[in-house]
Amino acid sequence: MKRRIVSPCREREDRLPPGQRWISSLIPYDIVDEVPDWDMSSYRLKVWGLVEEPIELSYEDILRLPSVELLADFHCVTRWSVKDLLWEGVPTALILSMAKLKPEGRYALIHCLEGYTTNVPVEYLLMEDSILAYKLGGKPLPKRHGFPLRLVIPSLYAWKSAKYVWGIEILQEDTPGFWEQRGYHMRGDPWKEERYW
Repeated sequence: MKRRIVSPCREREDRLPPGQRWISSLIPYDIVDEVPDWDMSSYRLKVWGLVEEPIELSYEDILRLPSVELLADFHCVTRWSVKDLLWEGVPTALILSMAKLKPEGRYALIHCLEGYTTNVPVEYLLMEDSILAYKLGGKPLPKRHGFPLRLVIPSLYAWKSAKYVWGIEILQEDTPGFWEQRGYHMRGDPWKEERYW
């Protein structure tokens, strides 16, 4: 049986962050009107930058890696939250261990197939409940929810849980991504209401 992780955020006394309300299902947002069908024969997940061993993995390579199930809530900066989503995927800590982080690599810029980017301190990617998900609710990840890979970080607002991920660039300095360049917070902790600058 696959190992299941329950996000510590789900166990908090203040499980619903301030300013949020529960709704029943995810609302997909995208920076493009139409999400294309990706060419999976050429798809590669790449990790580069401040690492000892840059890696490049096909989708099939990723599916062969040790995976976990993650039970977690999901908090959108637009003030809605969804309880108890069940994701399945590869721990981001495993991916980073394969690339062998350099000590000065403190931040990650996540790159996505449709052009989206977001920045995350590396410490969040090393948390047990941070994964690159390829399943949601026991089924392959739907396209509008991030196929082929979605970063899931339950302890941050959902714009950090980037969809259509193809790259993790490890950097020394915190570099703003798509929404961060447009006024969103550089970190995005829902319990501190780190929505916008």
